[in-house]
Amino acid sequence: MKTSLKQVIIIKAEPHDVYEIYMDERKHSIFTDSKATITKKEGGKFSAYDGYATGKILELAPDKKIIQSWRADDWPDKHISIIKITLKKIKEGTELKFIQTDVPEEHVAVIEKGWHDFYWKPMKKILEK
Repeated sequence: MKTSLKQVIIIKAEPHDVYEIYMDERKHSIFTDSKATITKKEGGKFSAYDGYATGKILELAPDKKIIQSWRADDWPDKHISIIKITLKKIKEGTELKFIQTDVPEEHVAVIEKGWHDFYWKPMKKILEK
């Protein structure tokens, strides 16, 4: 069985800065403290956390939306999920809405916690200085 994750995070930064820290491989590598390679165009590939997460850029709307195919290296062979990140300017900064579909059921808890611990918290730490 597969399942979906939904998260909403408020980051005290501009949507452009949130988009760039996620999509710029140098900035992504800094906030994750690991190697990331990101091709900043639709159809391009990405790799994060020293190859733990890999996939393809499916759709981009700079400062507004990122859609990627995404898989973890410990998932069943060829299993792919889709992530969608939307960014919206709000009074407090940016509302980041995150949806990930087709996560293998046995990995849901780890992946859900991982986004908070390894993405949103360190991202906020850097952007909210």
